[in-house]
Parts: sequence; structure tokens; C-alpha cells
Amino acid sequence: MKKNSIYKVLILASLPFLLVSCFAAKNYERPQVVNEANYRTDNLPQDTLTIASLSWKELFLDPILQNYIEEGLKNNIDIRVALQQIRMAEAYVKQGKAGYFPSLNGKAQYTHQELPATNQFGDISSIGQYELSAGLSWEADIWGKIRSNERAFQASYLQSVAAHQAVKSTLIANIASVYYQLLALDEQIRVTEETIGTRSKGLETTQALKDAGNVTEVGVKQTEAQLYTAQGILIDLKNQARLLENTMSILLGSAPHEIPRGSLENQVIATPLNTGIPAQLLRNRPDVMAAEYNLMNTFELTNAARAGFYPSLTLSATGGFQNIEIDKLFSANSLFATIVGGLTQPIFNKRQIRTQYEVSQAKQEQAYLDFRFAIINASKEVSDALYSYEAATEKIDVKEKEYEAHSLATDYSKQLLDNGMANYLEVLTAQENALNSSLNLINAKNNQLQAIVDLYEALGGGWR
Repeated sequence: MKKNSIYKVLILASLPFLLVSCFAAKNYERPQVVNEANYRTDNLPQDTLTIASLSWKELFLDPILQNYIEEGLKNNIDIRVALQQIRMAEAYVKQGKAGYFPSLNGKAQYTHQELPATNQFGDISSIGQYELSAGLSWEADIWGKIRSNERAFQASYLQSVAAHQAVKSTLIANIASVYYQLLALDEQIRVTEETIGTRSKGLETTQALKDAGNVTEVGVKQTEAQLYTAQGILIDLKNQARLLENTMSILLGSAPHEIPRGSLENQVIATPLNTGIPAQLLRNRPDVMAAEYNLMNTFELTNAARAGFYPSLTLSATGGFQNIEIDKLFSANSLFATIVGGLTQPIFNKRQIRTQYEVSQAKQEQAYLDFRFAIINASKEVSDALYSYEAATEKIDVKEKEYEAHSLATDYSKQLLDNGMANYLEVLTAQENALNSSLNLINAKNNQLQAIVDLYEALGGGWR
């Protein structure tokens, strides 16, 4: 009789496998949106080589900057938070793999029951029962729900890894960017301090010329105003440098402190700025990879939600010892066992399954749009960085010529003033233009370095 019961359970368990051809979880396929990966460029070469494949140590050669990047990768708060996200995702992956295995529960229980005066047991007024048992339950993955959930957890884990890589890439770019800005400010501070010294001497000279009757009080006040203008510029530059040092300190995961650094003139980018082919963005940009893994996650969750419409097959078994006397609990007469196999088909459950399915579809479409945006935005950032680099390189050449012209104009105006062929206002104007031109030239050099950093990040460099 027991054998017949077991056979019935096995026959019942085999029926859903005959129906599995009616439904199977779909396999993920990368959408055609990847063809939108493209970027505009005029001069820089596009081939299979790309600076994104380079280590940041090969691109940023300043040893001081390299030390800051290593410190940031070790101590930055965002990096450490991203690592904890990976740990959480790993735990879910282990849970997904365990979904194929049965659940096992143990139970140790004592039940005491007080009986009414008249009962089926005669004079017995109370009953106590001891039980020691174990229960086993298992759900067959007929429709691929467990498999889909496992794949969803794996995609979520890979997304957390890619997110960590994206944080690394952004952090390296931010540290390099702030470092170069500090070097540019140091150079501007140096030029401004030299200008202040020159104008202080110039004010003394102008005062002497005024005493000699060669210059009016207007010339003295104009020279004095120029000195104050340069001093005001110096205050702003030093304040910007302090604020950037605080920013750098946060990037390094430490309290605000002074940031020792090199000089702008010693910064050299010796690596050719190859951009690679647009399709490489899909495997180099960690944020694009994270967006696709998110799409894969929502795709698999939609598979799992679809499986909720179909019947589920569960097998359960319970066995153990049960007796009203504890000293006889482990006797053969106390042994019991139960085997249950069945199909459960949702019929009416307040629309919960359909709602979950529709929500999962909407989330999948949302993830698809996020993936598409990640691709076209990555292409846009590469193009922006390329054009910014080209513009900054051209501007450096123009600003060098402009500065040279203003410097010569300053020298010529002084010579003309000495010979009585020019007024002092022309000298002051030429000096002011020379200072502004010098500061703008430093900005152009900084912009070129910033564009290189932006291009490296836009192509997906830094996280390897």
C-alpha cells in the first residue's frame, strides 16, 4: 500500500515536466540599441587601441599624483561603500544558487491538553504528547522561476561590481582633475605675486615721477588701483586653492589638510590619445556595463514573474517520533512519516501575480531606457572630451602668441613713456592686459589637462 502511494506521488510529480515545452524562461539577448554607440571626432585616430586599456599609472606620470590616487583608492568613502554593495550582492547570489535545494526544518515539541470531564478517553483528564520530527519540502523548477531568480541575482552582483569599477574610474579622474587645478592655481598665484611685486615698485616710481612733475596724481592713483586689483586677484586665487585642498582631502578619505604637490610645467602626457572604436565603450565603460546588467536583472525578474501564472509542484515529507510517554519516544511504535505531493494553481489572489508581472515589465522597459541613455551619454562625453582637448590645444598656441604680444606692448609703452611719446595710462593698460593674458594662458594649459582626464574617464579608463 505504501509503495502504491509513493508511485502516485511520483506520477503526479512527472506530469508537469510533460508540459514544460508549453513555457520556458526566455534567454536574454542584447538589444540593438548598442548600435547607437558612436562619437564624433575630427583628428584623433579611431582604431582597436584605446587609452582606456591603459593603467592610470601609465597615463599620469607625476609620482605625487600617483601616490594620491593610490591613497584615494584605499581610503575613499565611496569606494568602501561600493565594496559593501558587492558583499551584499554576493550573499544574494549564494541564496539564488540554494534555490534548487530542498528546505529542511527540525521540530522538538511538547503538547499538553486539558480534557473535559466527559471525553472519549474516559477517566483521563489531560494528555501530554512529545514529538521530535523533521520536515522536508522542495519545489520543482518546472517553469524556470528559480533559474530566473538565480540569473537575476548574478546580474545584480555583476552590476555591483561594475558600479564599483565606475566609482574607481570617477575617483581617479576627480583626483587627477583637482590635482591639475591646484597646479594651475599655484602657477597663477606665482604670476600674480610677481605682478604685485612689480606694481609695488612701479607705484614707488610713479610717486617719484609725480614729485618730479612728470606724472599727475591721476597716474599715481591708477597705478595704486592696479596694485589693489592684483592683490584682490591673489586673495581669490589663494581661497580657491584652499577650497580645492579641502575637496582633495575628502576624495582621499581624510579630514581637510594641506596638499603638497608638484608644478604645472612638469606635467607631461606622453601616451598617444587613441580613442578606440565606439563599440569598445560597451566593455570599457563600467557605468554602461552596470546599466546592461541592470537590464539583465529586470529581464530575469520578468521571467520569474511570468512563471507565477503557472502551477507549482511541491513535494514535502515529514517524519519523526511521537508518543505520549517520553521514555517510549524513540520506540518503533512512535515512528511516523508523511509524504505529500501536489500542484498549486493560482486562481484568484487579488490580482497580486498580474500586478507583479506588469510592474516587472515596466521596470524592464525602464532599465532598457537607462541602458540606451548610458550608451548615448557615453558617446556624448567622449565627443565632448575630444573637442575640448582639440580646442584647448589650439587655444594654448593662440594664448602664447597673445601673451607675447602683450609683453612686447608693455615694454614698448614703457620705452615710449621714457621718451615722452606715450602717457602713463597706455603703460597701465598694457600691464593689465599682460597679466590677464598670462592667467588665461595658464587656464588654457589646465583645460588641456582636464580634457585628457575627461577623455580617459569617458572612454572607461582607470578601473583596471
